[in-house]
Amino acid sequence: MTDNRPHLTLFSAAPVVVVDEGHLRIDDKFVAGMDMHARHWDGPITAVVCAGKASDLPFSSVYPIDELGFRVKVLPEGAAPETALEKGPGLVLASADMTEQLALGDAAKALGLSVVYGIEYTLDTRMRIAMIDKRRGYLRRLWSVVWNYRQERRRKQVLRQADGIQMNGFPAASEYSALNSYALRYLDNRMQKPMFATTRDMVARQRHHEAAGPLRLIHSGRLEPLKGAHLLLPLAELLVARGVPFTLAIYGDGSLAEGMRAQIAQRGLGKHVSLHGPLPFESGLVPVSRMEADLFISCHVQSDPSCTYLEAMGCGLPVLGFDNQMLSPLVLHSMAAGRCR
Repeated sequence: MTDNRPHLTLFSAAPVVVVDEGHLRIDDKFVAGMDMHARHWDGPITAVVCAGKASDLPFSSVYPIDELGFRVKVLPEGAAPETALEKGPGLVLASADMTEQLALGDAAKALGLSVVYGIEYTLDTRMRIAMIDKRRGYLRRLWSVVWNYRQERRRKQVLRQADGIQMNGFPAASEYSALNSYALRYLDNRMQKPMFATTRDMVARQRHHEAAGPLRLIHSGRLEPLKGAHLLLPLAELLVARGVPFTLAIYGDGSLAEGMRAQIAQRGLGKHVSLHGPLPFESGLVPVSRMEADLFISCHVQSDPSCTYLEAMGCGLPVLGFDNQMLSPLVLHSMAAGRCR
């Protein structure tokens, strides 16, 4: 029997690794998001993805394909995203952050599909990211800035013509919400009610302070220059120099991990700083954040929306970070503590 319910086709920026015919390595956060879509969408769902490498997926697991609540279509290398579209009633959810997906709107509408674009990076953030990429020479970085600037006009036109847009975070909402009558701001995160810090958790933290325990700092995420991970150890050295009793637990992986591990040993920081691999979110990072930490440290300079801010706050942790266009509005809207300088 043909399923005539509307079909949701979601184009993902997260790659997958084909392990064998029955298994895929997929980003855990992406699977959690797709599970949420599957619970609320009354119809079949397909995730269109590109093949990648295991090193592209530091926070991932191997999943049996037949146990996923959605279909996965892996694009062949070099294939245009629009080749994955299927005619019929349905909705396409694409990413306006991915330049190669900007052509999906016209192609989808030609097949009678509705189109919604999601976006989270502003032009300013894209340019800043391009300029701090030290893997490229200065001229290549400058060329990337110019290229991003030229793409912005096309991106805004696509957002205007879409049936709706979803904007992740305060910066994107501020930049793009006026472009479309059906604009939704949301704050991406994985927290669910059972994960939130309890009164017992907060009382335990208070008792730790009353007993003059060391300040327990925590950081989680990709250990990349883009995420400010190179600033974590200098912060730890500053605290040591000032005689602050503290521990700093770092959870994550990335290109800086090995160098950071060596620096911890070379600089004699092992008494204070511990470097761990990634933890499963719900069963690992959440309980550690709720029961073994006092303050979340974010050295993320960029203004792209980091779900880690909200997830840390949901675990009852204050967040100490930079005055960027995401964290500062979040502090104001959440009525959390004010900024410090």
